[in-house]
Amino acid sequence: MIERLLLVVVPVVLVALLGWWIAGRMRPNLADVNRLNMDVFTPALIIMSLSSREFDLRAAWPVALASVIVVLGSGVVAWAAARLMKVDPRDFVPSMMFNNCGNMGLPLAYLAFGGEGLQVMVVLFVTSNLLMFTVGTRLVRGRVAWGEALANPMVLATVAGAVLGAWRVEIPAMVAPALRMLADLCVPLMLLSLGVRMRDLRPADWKLPLAGAVVCPLSGLLIAPVAVLLLPLTDIQQGALWVFAALPPAVLNFLMAERYQRASQQVASIVLVGNLASLVVVPPVLAYAMAR
Repeated sequence: MIERLLLVVVPVVLVALLGWWIAGRMRPNLADVNRLNMDVFTPALIIMSLSSREFDLRAAWPVALASVIVVLGSGVVAWAAARLMKVDPRDFVPSMMFNNCGNMGLPLAYLAFGGEGLQVMVVLFVTSNLLMFTVGTRLVRGRVAWGEALANPMVLATVAGAVLGAWRVEIPAMVAPALRMLADLCVPLMLLSLGVRMRDLRPADWKLPLAGAVVCPLSGLLIAPVAVLLLPLTDIQQGALWVFAALPPAVLNFLMAERYQRASQQVASIVLVGNLASLVVVPPVLAYAMAR
């Protein structure tokens, strides 16, 4: 089991550390690369996953609903924690709800559970992002920009992939390899970007980041059993859900806070400390999920 765990965790850490090292040596500007990843490579991965012959769209609804339960349930727990700490929930709660299921969750699910696990995490990832562009925007900005949400490439890719999968429409043979090559760029670029971004972040005040490092995985792990009990999830779906629930805050929380001018440095600190703490939190949860 320890060897299997290392085979999953070590490649993820190595690629992220490579991004950290590159950021120190070259100071790369990954703004355009990250935008390409979010607008091109990730949508390609979503389409390929949802339209795959091996993907059962009818069996995906429990996974999507599980993501909703964990994300919204974590928000309720985090809101209570924010009130106890007497901090503005808008600066704390979104980071506890929306985790690093892209940069960290996708590679972990693939290495731990194979292609099926990757497809499950894609559903969790897509659902979480849909909630982030709607509920998350409402929390941070005070209103939902429905036009932006509906025009998001990942939302469009989700619709396209779901339609192709539901109707069992095969992607043309001349197009599928190109789409696959684009999709294959997604995960390693996410890990490299994570390492680069972590190099840029600096903790400002340790109190709230340390609280976030505890509340983020704890809230997810408290709510995940509810979804497991209520929904007909397979063993692999349950395993991926446990990993999803334990993940640290997403870097995208910092970008959203920066965009809407909501204590971005504080959010950056929460993201940084949370991702560092995940090196301690995620491995035992991953071991439990893989042993099921």
